[in-house]
Amino acid sequence: MSQITADTSKTPAHIIVLGNEKGGSGKSTTAMHVAIGLLRLGYLVGSIDLDARQGTFTRYMANRFEYIARHKLALPSPVHFPIEKSKADTVEMQERQDYEFFMMALEEMGHIVDFIVVDTPGSDTYLGQLSHSYADTIITPMNDSFIDLDVLARIDTGNKSIKGPSIYTKMVLEQREKKKARDGADLDWIVMRNRLSSLDAKNKREVGDLLEAISKEFGFRLAPGFGERVVFRELFLKGMTLLDMKEDPEHKMTMSAISARQEVRDLLRCIAPEKHKGYPKKPPRHEI
Repeated sequence: MSQITADTSKTPAHIIVLGNEKGGSGKSTTAMHVAIGLLRLGYLVGSIDLDARQGTFTRYMANRFEYIARHKLALPSPVHFPIEKSKADTVEMQERQDYEFFMMALEEMGHIVDFIVVDTPGSDTYLGQLSHSYADTIITPMNDSFIDLDVLARIDTGNKSIKGPSIYTKMVLEQREKKKARDGADLDWIVMRNRLSSLDAKNKREVGDLLEAISKEFGFRLAPGFGERVVFRELFLKGMTLLDMKEDPEHKMTMSAISARQEVRDLLRCIAPEKHKGYPKKPPRHEI
């Protein structure tokens, strides 16, 4: 685990929550790339895995630590906290313990890092809801299909119009109101379209048109996502990201990898960390 000296002059960290109650959307991959991308820009970063039972984000991080040690690489890594759902006897006690562990993690890191990246379970859980209520930015990765649009809204299949918010969108809107009531602050909700086809297919256009309408209806903005690439699966096994590949002794840059790295840069620009935390005082030590 990285060692960071506390800076008591810091304002609380900006919390970025990766959320989507559907599995296989690329949350953990996105969380890892956002965390490493922010580190490479020169920010101090912490990360939390609220899906510790599945543990994809935590395994990704463990793979990174092992690969760095094995090859003696000087690569940036965030302070990482896995939080497993409480196994207490009652729901009330479970939620109390979950709350205490989550708040402890925020307190531990909140004044020593600039950003905290939180990966959430692919299902409706108390920890997932709690993290959304403390988010400053929510990023919802979704696959580019009508099936995945159901994560955001109920769609009339006949005329392809919006019938109402999905269960997940209702949850986000509820947690947004809780945050406003508690902190007097709003959150920035970003939806990113993953696995976009390079072809201008009818399906792609229709999904895009509906997403634009849904974004206006429920208050999120759209960001470019990541394409379907084999490289993401290969990088997971080593705990590496596309932003590390120039320093990876086992990987060669290909045109696909270069394109994918640009997708990560585009997402970081959409997050706009400098608007939330200013520009880092120290220049980045690693190229992005």
